[in-house]
Amino acid sequence: MRIDAKALAIAVGLLWGGAILTLGLVSMVRPGYGMVVLELASSIYPGFDTAPGLGNTIVGTLYGLVDGAIAGWLLGWLYNRFAV
Repeated sequence: MRIDAKALAIAVGLLWGGAILTLGLVSMVRPGYGMVVLELASSIYPGFDTAPGLGNTIVGTLYGLVDGAIAGWLLGWLYNRFAV
């Protein structure tokens, strides 16, 4: 069975981007929530900061969408290469 790498890229991108968006929005309402994950993301994504704010949340979400899509596509491609 083969996996549609493009569909997996879209799904993982939306999932990871949505997770960053959710953490960012909740962090604005409840400071400190999800800070460990946001600090990890800010150490990887240039221009993304853990300070609560809509601008930072949007930047992190866009990075998450792109990063998740690339990771999803690579996962689907690798799976298809090794699937017999």
